[in-house]
Amino acid sequence: MPGLTPLYVCTILLSAFLLFLIQPIIAKLILPWFGGAAGVWIVCLVFFQVVLLLGYLYAHGIARHLRPRRQSQLHITLLAASLLLLPIVPGTIWKPAGGTDPTWRILILLTVCAGLPYFLLSATTPLLQSWYARARPTALPYRLFALSNAASLLALIGYPAVVEPRAQTHSQAVGWSIAYAVFVVLCITAAWLSGTSLPLQPSTGAGPRPPWRRQGIWLLLAACGSMLLLAITNHLTQNIAGVPFLWVLPLVLYLLTFCIAFGASIWIPRWIVLRLLAVALGAMAYLLYETGFAHVLQIGIPVFASGLFIACLFCNGELNRTKPHAGHLTLFYLMIALGGALGALFAGLAAPRLFTAPYELPLALLLTTVLASGLTWRQGWGPRVLWLVAATGAAVLIATQALQFENESLVMLRSFYGTLRVKQSGGLETQIRTLYHGTVAHGSQFLLAPKRLRPTTYYARGSGAGIALDSCRPGPKRAGVIGLGVGSVAAYGRPGDVFRFYEINPQVEHIARSVFTYLKESQAKVEVVLGDARLSLESEPPQRFDVLLIDAFSGDAIPMHLLTKEAVSLYLSHLKPTGILAFHVSNTYLDLAPIVGQLAEFYGKQSILVHNKANPPEDENAADWVLAGNRPDLLRLRGIEKTGKPILFRPGLRIWTDDYSSVLQVLK
Repeated sequence: MPGLTPLYVCTILLSAFLLFLIQPIIAKLILPWFGGAAGVWIVCLVFFQVVLLLGYLYAHGIARHLRPRRQSQLHITLLAASLLLLPIVPGTIWKPAGGTDPTWRILILLTVCAGLPYFLLSATTPLLQSWYARARPTALPYRLFALSNAASLLALIGYPAVVEPRAQTHSQAVGWSIAYAVFVVLCITAAWLSGTSLPLQPSTGAGPRPPWRRQGIWLLLAACGSMLLLAITNHLTQNIAGVPFLWVLPLVLYLLTFCIAFGASIWIPRWIVLRLLAVALGAMAYLLYETGFAHVLQIGIPVFASGLFIACLFCNGELNRTKPHAGHLTLFYLMIALGGALGALFAGLAAPRLFTAPYELPLALLLTTVLASGLTWRQGWGPRVLWLVAATGAAVLIATQALQFENESLVMLRSFYGTLRVKQSGGLETQIRTLYHGTVAHGSQFLLAPKRLRPTTYYARGSGAGIALDSCRPGPKRAGVIGLGVGSVAAYGRPGDVFRFYEINPQVEHIARSVFTYLKESQAKVEVVLGDARLSLESEPPQRFDVLLIDAFSGDAIPMHLLTKEAVSLYLSHLKPTGILAFHVSNTYLDLAPIVGQLAEFYGKQSILVHNKANPPEDENAADWVLAGNRPDLLRLRGIEKTGKPILFRPGLRIWTDDYSSVLQVLK
């Protein structure tokens, strides 16, 4: 049996590496089909947590109820069957047809395309550890758990830094499939040899089954870490950017805490972790209360990332401190996986349907505080008072935030695509309504005439959108707009004009028609097409637009599948020969103008960056638009001489395609 140890180590390392490498790969493969929404990654995380639970349940069940040879035979059969599902490339049959909630479609897609391979990868670490513990009763199998988490960490760090910038997404999936086939060979070998060499009975000395109270603590600690992971990931991706880097960062920190908790030879003293935890929870709570800071890159990412790390370090440190004898190893992992799945299901699926605002993050902070209070209760009145005060403060925060959201909001809606709020502000003669997606404004309108009829925010007369639309005069124009918002662009409509909006979120159309008046008061004919814009345009005959505006925001990020070579080709097929493409590239963190300029150059079009300054009294925001087209007078359009400037290209920038994109190259 000692000779099997290197085989076990190699199999566990490769399985853990592939287990977490598949997550960003398959999420990025399907992201364009579902509007590039941050919710795609959240649903993927829920799926992976639930299948991880099933894998651990399988490992616990067969280790407990089957003899070694039967375990080996069953596992080999499933491994061989999983090869029939390769490569893990979803077919176009899974593309959605309309603007409905795609959660269940994504879950079924993942189950069919990657469910069995992921299930078997999930079962590998606990199953091989149980075989290892049976063969070597005096060994420390939990070190293999830390080793597996280190391999997972390597996969997640390597994806945005090495894999994504260098390989196309389809090639990534094929490469993963080849590596999985190698894993199957290693795992079948380990299973076959183990089935013939393991003792029939497990080793003695494990003691009685851990009490239910202890198992409940494991479950709550794991659920708390999982809730924090999904809630903070959702906060970052909706309010900063729905990109793989911010998918991966929280997961990297989450896994790193497992490596430290279960693998470090010298553990960080508990009292230090508890004091850091109090500071971290307070800092995150303050940012949730002071929403003006929560989405600032230099503040939000460090505070929430470090807060997640410290909170998960506490949860996993307590798991390590209370872990059972190796004889109950699979039960321990099963409870961790069950807690992780319950936390993910609550934060990823239940919360968006139960709450009209993202209350799951403050609830996760409250749960962490309550757990810290309960687990330190016996240490005296000092810790008791500290954590009781913290728990009370967290509860007050949740209540205050809920009341603040309710009192400030005319409308609050939530769906797969995020949280929408409408706020009303200003004096008696300057009242204005603003739509927010998360914490980012997506359009506003004055309530009283004549200002009520003016386009505001990013669409003012001097903006790139205004210049492009005004250039179509005289005569009627046909304009396409990807992204509805509050319908501000419809203010440019004149009799005979047609404005055709493409919007993926039905709740946005509901708000635009019921709370704002741009659509109903426009002099143009207004059409709204629900569903992903690219899928809708692909199914339509040429629309012959005079202007096509691409303005589909998700938080502060434009979905990347709308800025690819294939996307621009589709746009051009719906544009008149003299038509103008207008890309809204205002972004706090990404410099998107070079991407658009490079695409325009690829198709032989002229392009120019238009930047207009803010005008707060008229509710006009500073905005960046890139205009591209064939018009000989494009660079001389009225207003461009004041606001237009050449696009500065970045050296080494690779053109984006449906199969390749990397935001690391365009970070500001």
